Amino acid sequence: MPTDYIRYDILTQNALRGVVRTVLADAAAKGLPGEHHFYVSFDTRAPGVKLSPRLLAQYPTEMTIVLQHQFWDLTVTEDGFEVGLSFNGIPERLVVPLTAVKGFFDPSVQFGLEFAVQSELEGEEPEDEADETAAKAPTALRPAVQKRTPPPAPEPLPAPANPTADAGDPPPDKPVGGGEVVRLDRFRKK
Repeated sequence: MPTDYIRYDILTQNALRGVVRTVLADAAAKGLPGEHHFYVSFDTRAPGVKLSPRLLAQYPTEMTIVLQHQFWDLTVTEDGFEVGLSFNGIPERLVVPLTAVKGFFDPSVQFGLEFAVQSELEGEEPEDEADETAAKAPTALRPAVQKRTPPPAPEPLPAPANPTADAGDPPPDKPVGGGEVVRLDRFRKK
């Protein structure tokens, strides 16, 4: 299998993290519009994450925060965000780099993104594990939005009722498929 020297997986992850950054920056500047609110999951062990020892003990690997009603001082930078939240009545300040974000979900519109933590994408792999990772690569990025499948191909129209009709004959008033041809002249003012 060819080696991906460009690392499309990392480029795609970074681009979608840019979506999260843009949405959070808009919320910081203008507030949350309408019913929008966010669930943000992140790796608490990732480099650059800053939590109190109490929260780190409570959430040693992953944490999900909700940005809806009770958060303050949301600050978004190029590399991450900071936010004030209350946990059991105790105010806390969290610092989360975007590379630590594992998931972003806006339940008001059923939109979500799931990420591999940046260190998982950048790490070198032994040669024998490369095939296994290549098989997993498409699932490293799984948007939680509903996938739209193209509508099924229309069924062929039934054969004309009068197969012996000449091609020069005028078409019947109503097509066999049940639709009706409407002339715009019917709607013009006279």
